[in-house]
Amino acid sequence: MLSYRGAAALEVMQELVIEAGRTERQYWKDLWRYRELFFFLAWRDLLVRYKQTIVGAMWSILRPLITMLVLTIVFGRLAGMPSAGVPYPLLVFCATIPWSFFAGSLTSCGDSLVGNSSLISKVYFPRMTIPASSVMTSFADLLISCALLALLMMWYRFPPGRLALLAPLFATMAFAASFGIGLWISALMVRYRDFWFILPFIVQFGLYLSPVGFTSDVVPSRWRLLYSINPMVGTIDGFRWSLLNGATRMDWPGFLVSLTVIVVVLGTGIRYFRKTERTFADVI
Repeated sequence: MLSYRGAAALEVMQELVIEAGRTERQYWKDLWRYRELFFFLAWRDLLVRYKQTIVGAMWSILRPLITMLVLTIVFGRLAGMPSAGVPYPLLVFCATIPWSFFAGSLTSCGDSLVGNSSLISKVYFPRMTIPASSVMTSFADLLISCALLALLMMWYRFPPGRLALLAPLFATMAFAASFGIGLWISALMVRYRDFWFILPFIVQFGLYLSPVGFTSDVVPSRWRLLYSINPMVGTIDGFRWSLLNGATRMDWPGFLVSLTVIVVVLGTGIRYFRKTERTFADVI
């Protein structure tokens, strides 16, 4: 008779054989079959995020508000950046929403595989379910921030126009950017834990390299396309432009550059993740 450890090892080997035998088409069908696991992981991460915190879910409101206040003081008061005729706190908060969603999604997606190592090493399921569900946990914060933005618009008497209907499109770009980069980092972090230390620096410096506390108009025109290689530049500019009803200028060539970068990062991220996915259980 097999020992407990031997039976467990055999079970893991069977799961890995099943995983290796899945075709690409079957894999994407499995993503739909395991949708309940996707929702369970997303709900679990949402509950754990604010567990044993004094303020609790109020952090979803405090974090974007504190970011808005700091950036308004630094860039609006001290640096005197132009606001395109829009109240500066409102200008900043419109950009804080997609950036906070991107930063939160990227952080949770990046270390999602390592955080679920015990699950990965035991049973078969599409591994992409884990980073995808971790990105979705930030969606609740996005909705709360949008509700807070509506209150700010009422306070400043700056109602949105018809262009606000395009805001979900730019929010989708933020999702694609965070998911694509997150797939790269999560897959690399399984083998190289150095990315656990690199990821906070990416998020920290990205805040100041993205047009969150200022508009892209402050960047010289000759550097605008190069600056738009940052995928969040076109995303933030578009989100702000749509919510503020065109009050800020939309640089369409730069937007196309950011959109192209997002598509490339997402496509290559999925390809690299699928390429390395079969080795996760061996090295994690």
